Parts: sequence; structure tokens; C-alpha cells
Amino acid sequence: MVVAPTCDTCVNDSLQWVLVCAELVALAVVAPRLVRAARGGQVLVADVREAPVGNISVVIPARNEAHRLAECIEPLRGAPGVREVIVVDDQSSDATAEIAREHGAIVVRGAPLPSGWVGKIWALQQGIEAATGDVIVTLDADARPSSSLPSAAVAALQRSGAVLGTVAPRFRTTSNAAQWLHASMLTSLVYRHGAGSGRADASSVANGQCMVFRRDDAVRDDWCGSVRGEIIEDVALVRRLAREGKPVEMFDGARLLTVQMFDGFAETWRGWGRSLALPGIDRPIRQWCDAAVTMLVLVWPLWSFVFGLASVATAMLLLMRLGTLMGTVRSFERPRIGYWLSPFADLLAWLVVVRGIVAPSREWRGRTY
Repeated sequence: MVVAPTCDTCVNDSLQWVLVCAELVALAVVAPRLVRAARGGQVLVADVREAPVGNISVVIPARNEAHRLAECIEPLRGAPGVREVIVVDDQSSDATAEIAREHGAIVVRGAPLPSGWVGKIWALQQGIEAATGDVIVTLDADARPSSSLPSAAVAALQRSGAVLGTVAPRFRTTSNAAQWLHASMLTSLVYRHGAGSGRADASSVANGQCMVFRRDDAVRDDWCGSVRGEIIEDVALVRRLAREGKPVEMFDGARLLTVQMFDGFAETWRGWGRSLALPGIDRPIRQWCDAAVTMLVLVWPLWSFVFGLASVATAMLLLMRLGTLMGTVRSFERPRIGYWLSPFADLLAWLVVVRGIVAPSREWRGRTY
């Protein structure tokens, strides 16, 4: 006797096919981004033969950074091609200025924040105005540069023909828990924006922790003023220049630059969570579409296996996630167990993105914008 399929079976089969089709559509959206990220870009290398002679101004915006500024400045003393290191003390209440002077930097006392400006880009504006070098390399205080970084970044800028370069670093984390979440957040950027080294376009991300450009370009076209109200000023600037048809690149600086962005899991959750969704940069419709896509291709595959709901398409997506895990490992100074378990943090990273869409933060460094 032939048993006819029940209504419940038909519904379940239909839902399964809908899910598979949705996964394949999401894969078609994400795959070009992953290919772009995998191609990589120009790698920064130390080469004293390419070092400019006294032509570089290093500008470091700093607000209450006394606890970590010394590690940023010290390697730059006598660095090849560096004329001056300028620290813009952005109204700090700690010993930021004193630490900077002790380590040989020129300190620019930051003026009060004008209406309509965000603190970091205002500090950069003042540093650019004070600089005397033809080329400027900017660094955040959490950067740990090699002494060869400035000259290598300038040489890469000259070879590329770009007007602006940002530098992708290697990340240092302080615990397994922090590395677990940080690695997943980084993967989220790769899936949503193809984050990685290479030529930028009008939908790319950037790394404002280290930028390199010619001073005249920034002053003539008022780069800082054009993004003065942006919390995520680096991405806003890169996209503006790309829309204008100006070449912008991200260089691979993992050999010469290490960044310790946050101390511990809680600070990683709060700090990077502020900007991970790119509030004010991406339109809400783009944010929600990317959230839906990453739920299907990044978050769902692992948990579908855990709960026994996987399909062949899901298995393909999980293999792709493992491929990105292998591809981003060199972005971390010391990959530990937290890194290798980071796919289990993808749901948390996704929730951070959703939180940033629903309730974007306009607070940073004790200021609300």
C-alpha cells in the first residue's frame, strides 16, 4: 500500500527548499566579497632603499592615552624618513601630553571641539595643519608600529598611485575570550564588505588606525572638513574619495604594524560594537540586507549542524566559513584556542551588528555627538 505524503511533510519539504534557495542567493551575494578579500593587496615590507629622506610627519591623535601612548611613539624615534612625530592632545585629563614629550614627540594642544565636529577628525585636522612633512602617516595610540612602518607605507603609496592608503594591521588580543569575539567580528566585516587589502570602492571599509597620504591633497580638498561629523570618519573619507574616482588602497601591514584595540572581552564588545554596523555610513536598508545575508551564510550553517537541520548547501557554507578562518589567521599576533573557536561567536557578532542598526551609539571617549 502506498502512503500519501502528509500535509506536514509537504510543508516541511517546501520550507526546506525555500531555505536552501535563500542560502544560495545569500551565497551569491557574499562570494564576490570573499574573493575580493582573498585577493589581498600590496604587502608593506621594510626596505631602507625606499625610505624618503626626512619627508614624513607622523600624526597621532590622542585623548586620555597616557597608559598606551609610549609603546606607539618609542619605535618612531629616529625612524627612517620621519621628520617629526606630532601628538595632538585632544583635551586630555591625564598625562598624555607629558608622556608624549618624554618620548620625543611634538605636542599640539588641541583646541576646543567646534560645533559639528567629531573629536578624532578634529584632532587629525589640527595635526595636519601643524605638520611640516610632505607626506603624513597617521597612527592611533593603540598602534604598535615597526620603525620601518612610516617609510614602507609611503613607498607603497608612491608605487600604488593612490591618493590615500590605509594599512591593515595584525591584531593583538589580551585574552582567549577577547580573541574569540574579535576574530568573529573581523569575519563579519569580511562577509559584509569584503574587508581586506586592495583597491577600495564606494562600499569598502578602511582602517583609520594607520593612514598615509600627501599633506597637500588633504589640505587642498579639505578632507577632514568633508567628514567632520562622522563617527566612523575613516570609512566615510575612503568612500567619499572612491565616489569621486580617486584611487584609494588598503595595504597589508601585518609584518610592520600590530594593534591592540581593546583590553578584554567586555571592552571588545562595547568598543568595536559601536562601529561594527557602520552606523551613519551604510543606509539602514543595506545594513538590514547584510544582516539577513550574514545570518544565512555565516551564523546559520554551524548551528544547523548542531541541531541536525543541515542540508548540502549548508555544508558548503560551513566549509566556506572554515576557509575564512584559515584565511584570517595571519591577522592575529598569537592565534590561540579562542581564535579557532571563533565560529561559535558568530551569533554574538551578528547580535552586535543588529544592536548597532537598532540603537546606534553616538558616544565615544566621554563625548556624545
